[in-house]
Amino acid sequence: MTERQRRQRGAAVLSGIVAGVCVCAAGCDWTERVAEDGRAGDPVEILHRAADALVAAGTSKTRTSMEMATGGTRVTIRGQGVYDYRRQLGELKVVLPQDPAGASEHRPITELLAPGALFMKNRGAGVPADKWVRVETSTLSDGNLVTGGATDPFAAAEVLRGTRTATYVGRTEVAGTAVRHYRGTADLTVAAREASAAGRDSLRAAAKGFATARVPFDVYLDDEGRIRKVRHRFSFVNGRGADDGRAGQTGRDARHGHGGSGGRRNEVVEVASTTLLYDFGAPVDVRLPAAGDIYAGRIAED
Repeated sequence: MTERQRRQRGAAVLSGIVAGVCVCAAGCDWTERVAEDGRAGDPVEILHRAADALVAAGTSKTRTSMEMATGGTRVTIRGQGVYDYRRQLGELKVVLPQDPAGASEHRPITELLAPGALFMKNRGAGVPADKWVRVETSTLSDGNLVTGGATDPFAAAEVLRGTRTATYVGRTEVAGTAVRHYRGTADLTVAAREASAAGRDSLRAAAKGFATARVPFDVYLDDEGRIRKVRHRFSFVNGRGADDGRAGQTGRDARHGHGGSGGRRNEVVEVASTTLLYDFGAPVDVRLPAAGDIYAGRIAED
């Protein structure tokens, strides 16, 4: 074999290697994309496990937003705090919107979230400043998914246990974290049946109290299956409620004297509740009020 032939053969081999590398690179890239999508698995099954992923994470910080539109008025209630998923205890500072004229600021309401109960301080309406209002969430027609002006983060996750249909939308980011976006519909009746023992009664009440047990949602999970953001859309009938006069309904009060007109009775009201979760593992120290610190009287109407 001449020197020229050896060079030609070497060039051909090198070209083949380069071509193979290029094909492999393209093929491997495609394979990785397929694998990435494949790891998403069955969306319904993945979302059924989202609440368990939070329990495994332990704790996090949270921000909440609740938007309502009724009677031609749109109001937004915002909250921020921490949550312990293993103990199902949380603390939020909830800020109500201004009055329609914008003339007055409302003091933030401190809310303590506990299994089966909601505690509120600075509730106003005749409650002494140093007292807490306590309400059994199972007595509320919405199970406290709306009443407190913020959806309990663990309850928001447990709603997903009732996921009936869901699709994987794709990859995106939430606050700089890579996440998978899913969209679907949950059934509160199913969610109540599959929920933890502490959350079952509240979700059962919500399934009966809302205008429909079907809850459309968008949820964003990180690579460990933890919820980073979830947005639910609830529907309830204006004027229907379980308020017994001892526990004010923050979310609904925002429509009556805290930021808007009341709307028509028996009108279907749409509520969009968004919950953001971040800083997993953050320290959480939630202490429930002593019996002597809980207000036992009736709450005046605003």
